[in-house]
Amino acid sequence: MITNLGFILLGFPILVIVLHTGLRIVRYFYKFPMPQFLANVIDNPLRRHIQPLAEMPIRHGIEPGMIVLEVGPGNGNYTIAAAQRVGEGGRVFTIDIEPRMIERVKQRLVSEGISNVEARVADVFDLPFDGENFDVVYMIAVIGEIPSPELAMKEFSRVLKSSGRLVFSEILFDPDYPRVSTLIRLASSVGFRMKRKIGNLFSYTLILEKHGA
Repeated sequence: MITNLGFILLGFPILVIVLHTGLRIVRYFYKFPMPQFLANVIDNPLRRHIQPLAEMPIRHGIEPGMIVLEVGPGNGNYTIAAAQRVGEGGRVFTIDIEPRMIERVKQRLVSEGISNVEARVADVFDLPFDGENFDVVYMIAVIGEIPSPELAMKEFSRVLKSSGRLVFSEILFDPDYPRVSTLIRLASSVGFRMKRKIGNLFSYTLILEKHGA
């Protein structure tokens, strides 16, 4: 006989699956950037356990002295981790289309005394940077929020150095989670090829490079 507690324990995962599926359907047809007020909800202890702050810059191939572009900083935790990795000889530029998100990150950078990061409001379809400027362009659970991602990838290719890398890190419980094959297909159409994949279906990092790199 199933008790009330049993119904609750059985029903909760079903409810989560239904809500997650509903969100994926909505997000498939209607892309929009993450609202500022959700930054801390999305960057939660479970995510940081699966995508550890200190490990992600290493996984992304970021080295001391590099010039790095981050797309979609969230609450800035991974931005600061990247800044610590590049060190004083490097620099991190982080962009978001949502002004309140960038203002939040700027305030945090000032309060924590981080001087090698520049946060800007910018459109991924028209990046305010010169060509062949960055060693790495990376984003964590962001590409699925962007409509026409292949157009954004063209801009990423433009601002990347010839030896640069485009990196996506994704996690399955994100409603915008894309399959590896989808990203490879989109990236290949604008001149990227897969260099390496780290992880599994639940959580992965995909590293791409320009053809000829």
